[in-house]
Amino acid sequence: MIEEKFDAIVIGAGMSGNAAAYTMASQGLKVLQLERGEYPGSKNVQGAIMYANMLEKIIPDFRDDAPLERHLVEQRLWVMDDTSHTGIHYRSDDFNEAKPNRYTIIRAQFDKWFSRKVREAGATVLCETTVTELVRDAKDRVVGVRTDRAGGAIFADVVVLAEGVSGLLGPRAGLREIPKPQTVALAVKEMHFLPEEVIEQRFGLKGDEGCVIEAVGTTSRGMAGLGFLYTNKESISLGIGCLVSDFAAMMESPYVLLDALKNHPSIRPLIAGSEVKEYAAHLIPEGGYKAIPQLFGDGWVVVGDAAQLNNAVHREGSNLAMTSGRIAAEAIVKVKSRNGPMTKRNLALYKAMLDKSFVVKDLRKYKDMPALLHTNSCNFFATYPRLMSQAAQNFMRVDGTPKIEKEKATTAAFIKARSRWGLVSDAVRLAFAWR
Repeated sequence: MIEEKFDAIVIGAGMSGNAAAYTMASQGLKVLQLERGEYPGSKNVQGAIMYANMLEKIIPDFRDDAPLERHLVEQRLWVMDDTSHTGIHYRSDDFNEAKPNRYTIIRAQFDKWFSRKVREAGATVLCETTVTELVRDAKDRVVGVRTDRAGGAIFADVVVLAEGVSGLLGPRAGLREIPKPQTVALAVKEMHFLPEEVIEQRFGLKGDEGCVIEAVGTTSRGMAGLGFLYTNKESISLGIGCLVSDFAAMMESPYVLLDALKNHPSIRPLIAGSEVKEYAAHLIPEGGYKAIPQLFGDGWVVVGDAAQLNNAVHREGSNLAMTSGRIAAEAIVKVKSRNGPMTKRNLALYKAMLDKSFVVKDLRKYKDMPALLHTNSCNFFATYPRLMSQAAQNFMRVDGTPKIEKEKATTAAFIKARSRWGLVSDAVRLAFAWR
């Protein structure tokens, strides 16, 4: 296939793989990037939020030509029961800044652009190429890969595994375990197309301003899950995700949850008259800090979703992926500049640098949150949303019933929930977890 030796081989052309390949190539390393999809982004169906600061550290002038949808000026957080939502939102004109902080993107378009930048930096990119195994030497060091293309092995000083959460190469090579069902979420999404002016009118936007809605509640049917709505220029990304283990235990179908979400009275008017042109599914790592595997070894490093680097509490994934890819590449460049071999000892620099970044610091801070939310999912995603709706309706409805009686009814409902589900305990634990 390819007889020359490379400084680095990057497996995968998603956020982390592109960040790693671009960073190394731009520093003069000979890089080969292998992607099994038809083109970069062909498998990445995420309707995503992209955080500008993380990409600026890699490509400072990305705004000049990157395919960005809308910059976000408003965030809505909803707690939903079957017929209502209780919510808070934050909107600020400060986000209409010269260099906005957050954008919605469509991964199929964005990843193509990012891959073009990788090529322009000097890397060789091959698509429709599946890596079948890692090549090791007599000392069990990773020294290259084999693919499904004709020809022999391809050799490199180091291999960067950016194959995503569902990648099998690392587990087959014994570098990490296959993620457990309780540490992975399955999200399903539809793309609803509407005229640009309709989206702006419905969400109170102008120009390329954008709005995001994230929702928890009874739409996930007691499972740990999150619904989301992202505004793009001429489309709306609408989806919901829950833990794979919950789907199996509850015998629920993802598309049934999505159908319930889009027909909810609070969501239905926002997508009315839209044309659905895409339905897709995506696995998301949600194990948090405690699920992070070994990140480096003799001749290899692992980055992005494959490394379980996803902050489920704050719904951050792409920025952690890009940052881990960049930091891994910077560590490799430093080792290379010292003429050092890509040994486990030298590649430990990647882990040391990552530990000092916001990626690990944030994941470590909220290390107990995934377990709390998942263990008490019925509380957070069913009981509490109904109680909040009941309390709000009792407050607003005037029907001749004395306020004191309504207050007693609301208090009694919360006391019952506390005794049955541990409401106070959950609230205290949640507060400490967020500290």
